[in-house]
Amino acid sequence: MKTKSSSNAGLRKQIHVSCAIIQEKNRVLAVQRSEQMSLPLKWEFPGGKIEKNETPEECLRRELKEELALDVQVGEALKPMTHAYRTFTVILYPFICVIKTGEMVLHEHAAFVWLPPSRLSSLDWAEADRPVLDVYRSMCVIQKEESP
Repeated sequence: MKTKSSSNAGLRKQIHVSCAIIQEKNRVLAVQRSEQMSLPLKWEFPGGKIEKNETPEECLRRELKEELALDVQVGEALKPMTHAYRTFTVILYPFICVIKTGEMVLHEHAAFVWLPPSRLSSLDWAEADRPVLDVYRSMCVIQKEESP
């Protein structure tokens, strides 16, 4: 017998989102959602919804140009990660990126911060971004341990 929550889970809207882990000088960019956005004032890796016939990489370049006025070089892809919110599910496609050109302008977000990977967890992250943060931070630890 299906419970109400399990039958709703199959009908939950899925949103495919690219996000950028933008690195610069041993720091990483985090942006804070505005009060008008869903999940107000939560921190996230910048990015946005993937449009029809768009690759996750193309989406990321477009969204970062629109939201932050930045051109980025999209680098290593991390494994896609899924998070189920109460009314929808997000599938995140994270990429490690660096800024090629542009001066950051916040068109949608309330704030931004550059932090070393070790301090990123001090922010109040959107739930979907937390697993991305955890995987990225574990990669940083592994890289640090492998350095001479």
